[in-house]
Amino acid sequence: MSYLALKNLTKRFRGTPAVQDLWLQAEQGEILSLLGPSGCGKSTTLQMIAGVLHPDRGTIELEGQTLNRVPSEKRDIALILQRGLLFPHLTVGENVAFGLKMRGVNRVEREEKAIAMLQQVQLVGFADRRPAELSGGQAQRVAVARALVIRPKLLLLDEPLSALDANLRADMQDFIVRLQKQTGVTMLLVTHDQAEAVVISDRIALMFEGRLRQVDTPEQLYRQPRDQATARFMGGVNFFSAEARQRQWTLAPGVVLISRYPAQGTIQWTIRPEDIQVLAEPLSSASGSGTSGSGMNTLPATVVANRFTGIQRRLTLAIAPNLMLQAWVAPIQEWAIGQSVWVHLPPEALWCFSEMVSTSSTVEVL
Repeated sequence: MSYLALKNLTKRFRGTPAVQDLWLQAEQGEILSLLGPSGCGKSTTLQMIAGVLHPDRGTIELEGQTLNRVPSEKRDIALILQRGLLFPHLTVGENVAFGLKMRGVNRVEREEKAIAMLQQVQLVGFADRRPAELSGGQAQRVAVARALVIRPKLLLLDEPLSALDANLRADMQDFIVRLQKQTGVTMLLVTHDQAEAVVISDRIALMFEGRLRQVDTPEQLYRQPRDQATARFMGGVNFFSAEARQRQWTLAPGVVLISRYPAQGTIQWTIRPEDIQVLAEPLSSASGSGTSGSGMNTLPATVVANRFTGIQRRLTLAIAPNLMLQAWVAPIQEWAIGQSVWVHLPPEALWCFSEMVSTSSTVEVL
């Protein structure tokens, strides 16, 4: 039995579906992210779990108990919103202890627990401060402490880091992962940031238009997307058709690749741009061991664009008429526009979609 189970969950607003027939499970102690573009139903799902909204159809189960008719304050679930929403008239310590106070815990005990929780979120000495005296990251840590001090069965986080700057967001991502390992609390995180979901999550549930598209580990979702829309949302840029005969894929006259994954007939396939190797000279069969190290899948190409982004160079490479590859290489690799190069496409990096999706289907990458 799963720790959290959403079964056939559906919610409509004025007849318009926000969440449709959602089936999803989370195991105890894991971090599961709901990922997707704005308006896909992520926050609506979270609010139904918290009891803020009521589903039109379906059930929400936690530890085998159906929560549909359980009031939100009795679900033993904590919800953290984008800005934490601390009480400005209370001190940090009083904010953290607020949930304990509502549960009738005596003053001495709740102060002790609040101080201990502030120590756990690395805010020792902050108990007497006011929320206005905190930075954005500190305020979010106080919000996390306030949620965890009541020892909830489930912690829900709705875009908790989106208001923070990039460097602080990265620090908070590490903080959330460390804190989850320390406490063992089950977390359900809503985000539209692909990188954030990959860094934080044990598994990711990708949603489009109120429906689940794929539920998988970050690496599987990133490297083996179910369809082209999923690949695009996860930052994919290379999409091609081919005629497949098992592991031999023909892209165009004279362009044949070998994949680790067999397929048959007309296929759609992709390769991550960072998996493409750009070389001054072709690989030879003696240049390495194993399939990836051989000259297999090494093709001549011409550099037609070179964009420096700081952490990488993004190259556009022509390997045949009307056949362009995007390759992301180290910034120290300097290639001139018009330069002839060789590209190596490792067989294990070629991925064929399990479902055919029209190339006109696009999803906004936020």
